[in-house]
Amino acid sequence: MSDLTNIVDFVLTVSLNNNNVPQFNYTKGGKAVTGSLAANSAETIRYVLDDDTDMELKFVGAAFATPFDGVIEKVEVSSNGKQLDLIDLDKAPGKTGFRFILSSAKSSLLISSPDPEIVNRGTE
Repeated sequence: MSDLTNIVDFVLTVSLNNNNVPQFNYTKGGKAVTGSLAANSAETIRYVLDDDTDMELKFVGAAFATPFDGVIEKVEVSSNGKQLDLIDLDKAPGKTGFRFILSSAKSSLLISSPDPEIVNRGTE
């Protein structure tokens, strides 16, 4: 995965409500958060998947509202699909929203998450 040593870790827990609608909850350091981040430097923004659905979910990737603005340079998904890294060199100021794309071993349909956001202050 990423070579950047500054890593910001989030846990993304996906569960199903009574109507089988996916629910997305983020924690950082054990505390509930939005999943969004304001970057202060070049860093790896890591999301670890906690699948509480019994649907065998895996990260496939991330889809961006503005994929070519340079806010996020690269997306890396672990071979087991349980970890996704956003590589942010914090060179381009701005913000981008994105959705995680997940697959299920029990369905051919893909799942997209609500829209977290990354904000860069820009170091150049």
